Amino acid sequence: MTSTNEQVLREPPLAGDETATLLGSLERQRATLGWKCGGLDAAGMRVTVGASSITLGGLLKHLAAVEAITFSWKLLGADPGAPWNTVDWDNDPNWPWHSAAEDSPEQLFALWRDAVTRARAMVRQALADGGLDHPGTITTPDGESPSLRRLLIDMIEEYARHVGHADLIRESVDGLTGEDPPA
Repeated sequence: MTSTNEQVLREPPLAGDETATLLGSLERQRATLGWKCGGLDAAGMRVTVGASSITLGGLLKHLAAVEAITFSWKLLGADPGAPWNTVDWDNDPNWPWHSAAEDSPEQLFALWRDAVTRARAMVRQALADGGLDHPGTITTPDGESPSLRRLLIDMIEEYARHVGHADLIRESVDGLTGEDPPA
């Protein structure tokens, strides 16, 4: 998931500072999602459970979109890049979920990994330019902007919710269970 020269925490430190704890928690969620979605063919990436239409492929593509939009646009005010800037979100807000069925597992992982790699770089940039208090560029109707701290918490919550979905789907595919990816 990372380049050989990029150190990524696989879980929060037991007694770290706020930044290390937030980043460690996010990395743990990313690693768990990657593990739950890994090693499957296209059919495995399209499995659903019960009445839900959520798939592992859809989760990867959705979370790639959330990474790109949160840290590019919401945090730094930058264009999130393709394919996110080409989607007609008003007419198709669920595009990542259903379009994932057209993508191979390799394409989905590449899209997600690229979004995560770029998000890490943007977070490092914001940390160097204001730390966790670095303001995002979006504003509420009341004129408030979220801090990097808040955006990291939102991303951790987004992943944690969807990792729970991935747990159920993956177990239904091949019985894989567990809380943390193997070291």
